[in-house]
Amino acid sequence: MNTYASGFAGGALIGLSVALLMLLNGRIAGISGLVAGLGRDRGLRQWVDAAFVAGLIAGPPVFALATGAWPAMRFVAPLPVLAVAGLLVGFGTRLGSGCTSGHGVAGLARLSARSLAAVLTFLGTGMLTVALLRALA
Repeated sequence: MNTYASGFAGGALIGLSVALLMLLNGRIAGISGLVAGLGRDRGLRQWVDAAFVAGLIAGPPVFALATGAWPAMRFVAPLPVLAVAGLLVGFGTRLGSGCTSGHGVAGLARLSARSLAAVLTFLGTGMLTVALLRALA
């Protein structure tokens, strides 16, 4: 499968899952919020959240079963750097009251001004980080 087709298919599946969670459950698919609530006793809601997160984790193995090949991944940084980056992203999602999935996918689709501000901040920070890393390299 070429890059454009796999990107299109992945985007379509993300959009479908976000739309279904909103239509069937009345919930926004903000992954950081779903993961943060996994340890809390909230009745049926915790099981729906757990099933959604399990579906995300099951994506690569299902892809491998369907295509016969594991999705290609390329790490451009050592694992300790990736771990620190992951912690910083987690901190940022709590600070920004949401993540790229909640703001970027669901929030922009709802025409949320707050989500637009968050996404512009995410993109600007990402572009600045890349520019700084390239300047230092």
